[in-house]
Amino acid sequence: MKRVIAGIAAAMVTMSVAATPVQAATADPVKALKSRFGAGKGVKFTDVATLVEFTGNTSFLKRTGSFQFGRSGIVASDVSAKLTTSEISAIPSSLSWSLDRPERTIRIGTTSYYSGGPWAPPKGKTWIKHPHGMNAGFSGWYGQLVNVAEPATLKTLITKGKRTGRTYAGTISFGALEKISPWMRSASLAGVSKNDRTAVLRFRLTLGSDQLPQRLVTVYSGGTHISAAVAEDRQVSVETRYTGWGSRVTVKAPPASKVENMGEREPLARGGGRG
Repeated sequence: MKRVIAGIAAAMVTMSVAATPVQAATADPVKALKSRFGAGKGVKFTDVATLVEFTGNTSFLKRTGSFQFGRSGIVASDVSAKLTTSEISAIPSSLSWSLDRPERTIRIGTTSYYSGGPWAPPKGKTWIKHPHGMNAGFSGWYGQLVNVAEPATLKTLITKGKRTGRTYAGTISFGALEKISPWMRSASLAGVSKNDRTAVLRFRLTLGSDQLPQRLVTVYSGGTHISAAVAEDRQVSVETRYTGWGSRVTVKAPPASKVENMGEREPLARGGGRG
C-alpha cells in the first residue's frame, strides 16, 4: 500500500513540474499580447473620460475605436469621439469648441486623417490629411493616454503595479510614459509639456482569464488638462474596456478623392490647443 501511495505522489509531482513551464508561459501578459499580433488582426476598445470633483462626477467624452496589428505591434488605428455633456464647466476648454460635432481620426503609420470635429476641409472633401498628426485628433489628449496594446507600455504597468489577483495598480509619471509610449508621444502635437512631465498618473489594470487587458482606469490631476487655477480639486478619470484581442481588424485610409492634404502645417483648423 505504501508503495502505491508513493507511486501516486511521485506521479503527481512529475505532472506538476511538467505543467509549470506551460502555465508560466501563458501567465505572461506581454507574451499573451504578442501572441495576438499579426497582419489583419487587432482589438477594439471603448473609453469614457470623466471629470471628478468634490461635488460629483461628470462624464464629458466617449470614444470608440480599434487598433490594427502587424507582426510586431500597432500599425493603424481608427478612433471616433464625441462629447457626452453640455455642461461647459465640465469640458476642457479646447474640447468645448473643437468637438462641437463628433470627430473621427484614422491613423496609418504616422499619417493621420481627420474628419468632423473642428476640421473644415474645402468643398467636396471630407477628410484632412497630416503626415505626422495626432493619433486621435483633438480627443487624443483627453482620452486614454495609456496604450496597453503596446508591449513596452504593458510591461511597464505590470512591473510597476502591485498585483492583486488579475489586477495591477500603481503610478507612473507622464514623463516616464512619454519615453516608452509612441501613443503618448503622438497624443498631441505639442507633446508633454515640461510642467506635465512630473505629473503622476494612477492606473488600475485588470486582465481577463486569457491574461490580456480587459479594463484599464487611469486618474490624474485636472491641472494637466484644465487651467491649474480652477483644477486644484479636479481630477480626470478615463476608463477603457477592450474586446476581441486578435480578432479581424482592418483600418483603411479614406478615398483619396475625399482627402485634402495639409502638408506639414499644424492641423489647428480653428485655432486653440490644449487647455
